[in-house]
Order: sequence, then structure tokens, then C-alpha cells
Amino acid sequence: MVAALGTAQTLAWGSSYYLPAILADPIAKSVGVPASWVFGAFSVALLIAAFAGPAVGRIIDRHGGRGVLMLSNVVLAGGLIALAAANGAIMLFGAWAVLGFGMALGLYDAGFAALTALYGHNARGPITGITLYAGFASTVSWPLSTVLNGAFGWRETILVWAAINLVIGLPLNWLLPKPARRAARAPAAGHAIGWRPYKEMFLLAFVFAAAWFVTGAMASHLPGLLERAGTTHVQAIAAAALVGPAQVAARLAEFFLLRRAHPLFSARVAALLHPTGAVIFAAIGPAAAIPFTILYGAGNGLLTIARGTVPLAVFGPRGYGERTGLLGAPARASQALAPLLFGLLLDRMGAAVIVVSAGLCLASFAALFWLRASGVDQSGDVI
Repeated sequence: MVAALGTAQTLAWGSSYYLPAILADPIAKSVGVPASWVFGAFSVALLIAAFAGPAVGRIIDRHGGRGVLMLSNVVLAGGLIALAAANGAIMLFGAWAVLGFGMALGLYDAGFAALTALYGHNARGPITGITLYAGFASTVSWPLSTVLNGAFGWRETILVWAAINLVIGLPLNWLLPKPARRAARAPAAGHAIGWRPYKEMFLLAFVFAAAWFVTGAMASHLPGLLERAGTTHVQAIAAAALVGPAQVAARLAEFFLLRRAHPLFSARVAALLHPTGAVIFAAIGPAAAIPFTILYGAGNGLLTIARGTVPLAVFGPRGYGERTGLLGAPARASQALAPLLFGLLLDRMGAAVIVVSAGLCLASFAALFWLRASGVDQSGDVI
């Protein structure tokens, strides 16, 4: 189950979230728009995914995740086909809007909710398992997209990704069984979970929004930040390349070493890793670029798991899909805005902007201490 869903998640991430990094420039040149417009359309897709997330979660709570995840492959394929046919800005933004709905239906939040509908409180292991697979999404998709684009062109590359969703991703998601006890996982009819209990929901929403702002910022600006701090271009690229392996290594550590620890403990450790790396970087300088990026990558890898496991530990499995959809909305919105806002700060502050990202992680660390594991009664209140 984990192998099938993890592979499907890898393909879904590779055919949506990781596409612009390789194909933005050729798409922009062919369509006749600046490359920034492609990233702007991608940001719109992330915002659409954020707004659609709660509704997708409610559907999974009530009916399980198999149908939703299978639909995601169809929607992603449709969006990719539309993108391959784009010949202007309108079609470009329209195609990414469709891909935004596909991401809401098929990425981590939906996958985590599907596993929780199946396994309830025991979903932590499977959630960690699929993040181990999907942690290689960029490792697989970036070289594949590069090779296909060089051999055939960007339109054909995108059509290949559409076919992969239908031929491989769809059958893999079909293997997911229906939950045996759907009613126990879903809210009572006519009773939405919403943002209750308010304190815990708002604290956790802040934690994820802050963490994903840092993720979006570093994904776009890490090499440039390292160069501003004094590394050479080659050193910056070499150090940034270690983020992916560090994420996977941290997830393996969570699976083997921290699996008996409470998810809140893992999340608190994760929130401290980036600030720790920032302190080392500030004290040593460019020579500490590698430990800085490794610590950032490890923290990001653990926080990805925490996004699925902490809500389960704090609120329980009832209404999990709706809760994670609500919690993921501000996170995706902040991630969409992070490249622009962090870039402006980087231009104004230079390498000192690392204080901002480290400060957000420390604020997340503080907020996590206000949370505790609990059950949730039928009205959505903590007990």
C-alpha cells in the first residue's frame, strides 16, 4: 500500500509542483511571455489548491481517498494536456488553474487524509512511508523532464507526464482500498469540523504557514542566498543539492529512531534545525554552507511528516481530512507568496535575510509548545 501510494505521490509531485523549475523558460519563450508569468501562473495554482483543500478533505473524510486520488490523475492529465496546447497567456493561466485543482486532489494533504481514513491513529507509519518515496520526486522528475525536453521539446515532455498520470498513477491509486469504517472517521451529517478548537487550529495553522513560507523561500532563493553570503556559484549549487538527500535522511531517522516519540517532539526538533544552521552559518561564514543546507533540508523533511502526523496526534482521526485542508490553506498561500516576498527582502537585506527565515522557525517552535495531544469530542472541542 505504501509503495503504491508513495509511487503515485512521486509522480503527482513530479508532474505538477516540480515542473516549472525545468520547463518555465522553454514554456515562456514558446508562448511569448516572460518566465515570471509562468511562475505567476504556478502561484495561482498553489492558491487554488489552498482554497480547494478543505472541501477535498471533507470528501475524503466521508468517502475515503481512492476516488479522490484517482480523480486527481485525470485532472492533472487534463491540465497538462491544456498546458501543452497553450499558445498565449490566457491558456497558460487556465491550464495552471486546472493543475491547481489537481494538486488539491492528489498531493500530500489528500494522501495523508486517505491513509488516516484507512488506519486512523495508526496512520503515522504509512504517512512517513509515502514521504520517503515522494522525497525523491525532484530527483526523478527534474532529470526526466530535462532529458525529454532536450530530446523532444517541452510540449511533448508535458504530454508524457500526462500519460504517466493516466497509465501509471491512476492504476496505483486504484489499489487503495475503501476505508472499512467511514462513519467513524467523518463528522456527523450536517456538522462540519471547521476551525474548532480555535486555539489549537490557529496555532498549528501558523506553524505550517511559517514553515512553508521558509520552504518556498529556500526552494527559490537558496543558491542566491548562499552566494550573497560569500560562497562561489559552484559551492552554492553543490551545497543546495544536498537538501534533497538531507530531507530523505531525516525522514528515515523519523521512521527508525523517532517513531516512538510523540509527533510534537519531532516537529519541535524540526523547527529548531534551520535556526541552528543559521547560527552556525553566521558564526563560521561560507565554509558552513554545507551544514547549513543539510540542517535546513533535515528540518524541512521532518516538517513534511509533521504536517500529516501532528494534526492526527492533536485532534484524532475524526474530521482529519477537513482539518488538514483548513490547516494547509494558509501554508500553501504563504508558500505561493514566499518567492516574491523573500526575494524582495533578499535584495534589501542581503544575506542578513536569513534572520527572517530563522525567526519564523523559532516562532513556530514556540507555538508548538502551546499544543498538546488530545482527543476531540463530537462537537469538535478538545477533551
